[in-house]
Amino acid sequence: MNTAEYLLAALARRGTKRIYGVPGGGSSLDIIAAAERFGIRFILARHEGNAAMMAVADAEVTGAPGVVLTTKGPGLMNALNGIACAALERAPVLLLTDGFTDKQLSYITHQVFDQRAATAELVKGYTQARSDNPAAEIEALLDLAMQAPIGPVHLDLTSEAARRPAGELLPSSSNTATSLDADALAQARAMLAASRKPVILAGVEAVAAAEPLRALVAALGCPALVTYKAKGVIADADPYFVGIFTGGSLEAPCVQDADLIILAGLDPVELILQPWRYKALVLDIGLRAHPVHYVTPSAALHGMLAPSFAALAQGATHSAWKFAEIAAHRDAMRAALAWHGSGGVAPPRIVTLAQEAAHRAGRRPRISVDAGAHMFSATAFWECSAPRDVLISNGLASMGFALPAAVAAALENPADGAVAFTGDGGLMMCVAELATAAEAGAPCITIVFNDGALSLIDIKQQQRQLPPEGVRWARPDFAAIAEGFGTKGFAAANEADYITALDAALAHKGPSLIDVKVNPAGYPAQLQAMRG
Repeated sequence: MNTAEYLLAALARRGTKRIYGVPGGGSSLDIIAAAERFGIRFILARHEGNAAMMAVADAEVTGAPGVVLTTKGPGLMNALNGIACAALERAPVLLLTDGFTDKQLSYITHQVFDQRAATAELVKGYTQARSDNPAAEIEALLDLAMQAPIGPVHLDLTSEAARRPAGELLPSSSNTATSLDADALAQARAMLAASRKPVILAGVEAVAAAEPLRALVAALGCPALVTYKAKGVIADADPYFVGIFTGGSLEAPCVQDADLIILAGLDPVELILQPWRYKALVLDIGLRAHPVHYVTPSAALHGMLAPSFAALAQGATHSAWKFAEIAAHRDAMRAALAWHGSGGVAPPRIVTLAQEAAHRAGRRPRISVDAGAHMFSATAFWECSAPRDVLISNGLASMGFALPAAVAAALENPADGAVAFTGDGGLMMCVAELATAAEAGAPCITIVFNDGALSLIDIKQQQRQLPPEGVRWARPDFAAIAEGFGTKGFAAANEADYITALDAALAHKGPSLIDVKVNPAGYPAQLQAMRG
């Protein structure tokens, strides 16, 4: 095999099914030409940054490396917001860029800058596959992406390098399996034994260990909260599930009742910019130690999470928590997010009505959620039963994520499709990907909370009693825009129109968009409840 072929074979072996991007005239064309032979589909996006977001979502949904392909120079630079997203969402993404040969760099300055330096702060590793054994370089780079902290890597590949023989992969002599630290496990068990009322805060690292974590929660009989990225790790229907943990004020009454806080795969990148507010002892169970953290744990158990959860569940004593206490905290958190406002369709109703319509249609779609005020309702009111039922940019909290993520999720599971919950501001950053959805045949429904503003920033502006400048705009007609991109478009100004639009969108075989009129008056109360 040549190097391009070997790369595709290595990706296919690891489960990659799609590459997203905008090609240039170099190695990207070699990759596209060979991809189908390895069972990998190339999806032509409209912008490299959106393609990188698709790769992030693909990696999260499949567990395999996501791949974004770009040309040199401006293509690489366009992709960087999505690569930053991969880094802070802990997603294994390969950035595959066209490169310059040494001969070209001897006389070319057009589009030239140091591509390695440009991505150095965002990626875990970089290579050009120009050694005597490109196969070994490729395998090492993909292995690195999957190691904690999971994240993106960069392969800067010229056409010349892509066509070279790949060489042979040398067998690995390293053994990555690790056993639990006996002393750390004993200390963790002692903390559990001394605790009467523990609480579990599950984060993104727990996604791959949901079943043993659920068993630990049941053994302890204690409340469990999840971060945005861990939605579904503990099912919403689980009697021990309480709600979402962000580091804000909404969850504080429950967590403050605990005498031991167990961080179950919680990465500090997931929390909002507020100090730690709890005095209880903290047990950190995670893939690794975090050098910067909101809290100094009293003890830690680091390594593979499933064995850690399973070991702690063995012989665990049921806590002193009562079902009624846990239910009261869950009900209080949900009630605090009730909508106070009239006109248009209330955001919590936008979410619950969409899920009800999907159930009527016999579908169980994943949802993707954009950054913005609408995310409070989308994440709180969509009922989840499995990890990755919700896709969200949380560590980076980037706008323009929901639509590209929904395209990737729908391509992975076309039978159920996907629903993108997005604000008008976020959609305008990536609206051309409606055309990508149409051409790729991605059965996703984009639901736009159209309130004519950057509502979350608008609220913060109001809180500071500043003039309303720079955060509002005229409301676009997104239904008409969707039709122009080859996507079915609907508009809804009230619940009756919205329900009709949902049923029609779910019956439509291709992608669709519902432009929902929202009065943002209820957002400040939700923000106050969530964050204080």
